[in-house]
Amino acid sequence: MPAVTAERDPTVVLHPLEVRRDRDEWIVGRQGNEQVVALPDTGLAALRLLGEGRTVRETRAALRRDTGRDLDVGAFAESLAAAGLVAAIGERRFESEPVPVSFPRLRQRHVRWSLHPLLHALVLAVPLAGLTAVGLRRHALPSWDDLVWAHYGTVNLLVQSLVAWCLIGLHELAHLVTARAAGVAGRVRLGTRLQFLVAQTEVSGIWLKDRRARLTVYLSGLAVDGAVWGGCLLALAAGVRSPLLPVAALTLVTSFANQCLVFMRTDLYFVAQDLTGCRNLYSDAGAYLRHLAARLLRRPSRDPLAGLRPGERRMLKAYAVGAVAGTAVCVLVGVRLLLSVTWPLLVRSAHRLVTAADPVLRLDALVTVLVLAGLQLLWARLWWRRHGTRVRRAARTVRRWAGPRTA
Repeated sequence: MPAVTAERDPTVVLHPLEVRRDRDEWIVGRQGNEQVVALPDTGLAALRLLGEGRTVRETRAALRRDTGRDLDVGAFAESLAAAGLVAAIGERRFESEPVPVSFPRLRQRHVRWSLHPLLHALVLAVPLAGLTAVGLRRHALPSWDDLVWAHYGTVNLLVQSLVAWCLIGLHELAHLVTARAAGVAGRVRLGTRLQFLVAQTEVSGIWLKDRRARLTVYLSGLAVDGAVWGGCLLALAAGVRSPLLPVAALTLVTSFANQCLVFMRTDLYFVAQDLTGCRNLYSDAGAYLRHLAARLLRRPSRDPLAGLRPGERRMLKAYAVGAVAGTAVCVLVGVRLLLSVTWPLLVRSAHRLVTAADPVLRLDALVTVLVLAGLQLLWARLWWRRHGTRVRRAARTVRRWAGPRTA
């Protein structure tokens, strides 16, 4: 692809962009594009001049006259194009693939009500009302024994799975609706976090909105979870007898506990990242850990946190330590559960499927095997889709190191 400086004096056609202030820089991006860029005041001035239809040379001359700085506007335009913010430079067109969107017919005007503060207050009042009702009626909170309410284990397993996925769908729908109300399309997809199979809503465009909108989107799923949990408590306090109420309430308790694992980029991770002013806790902490590993191996490495503010450096270092410790504990617990619970249950069910004479027991065993094996296979498929390229690259590197060497 020829450089922009090789053309006579092109104009630059920008995509519709959004800009917001972030400390001493400007965050610039467009909806439907995952990348955003941080620009200083001079960069924003150049962007606006290009957006007005000035050519590359005209923009450079105007900046030199107004700021006294000589900016390579051609290279600047190329960097914007690489970030997906430019539609054309001169005769060159930059095609961008449309980003998949969940529920594309759901428009911003349909869901603006989801950003109203009164609605937020009502949603937050539900769990408080539930706790108050349980306390006044002296009704016991659901216990873990309530999860095993049916005689057959398969019924318990299927009901818990169905309830969990319904609640997950509602949680992600809350993210999607509030993001759409803020003008961000978003999409819901399945993924993995360590050993967990998760659903997640991609709303990278929310980074271009103000803090109130960002925090509303980040916390909307937890707010809906809290409202459903409070509703379950209100129903139990009112005397409703249904095994689904304790199952839903306890599922939401475990969901909230998982959200506290901020080293896995949960909803609370994004809240913490926003409130601390860090732009990418996960990636920056990962770069710092790789730097420490290189230092331990006595390899040259430049500290990736050197140019950051002292407070941000401290936060990233603390997060890196917590991420290592949390990941190690989480993986160990996952392996323990796999070896102590999942695998024995799978083996026992497979044995019962082959040897049991009672057809009901065999059906129970078959469903258990299908559910457990299906979830594990789905997790493996999603994990490989995300990490497969990295694994293959690492394998090629290992083979290259282990290959025959000539003296």
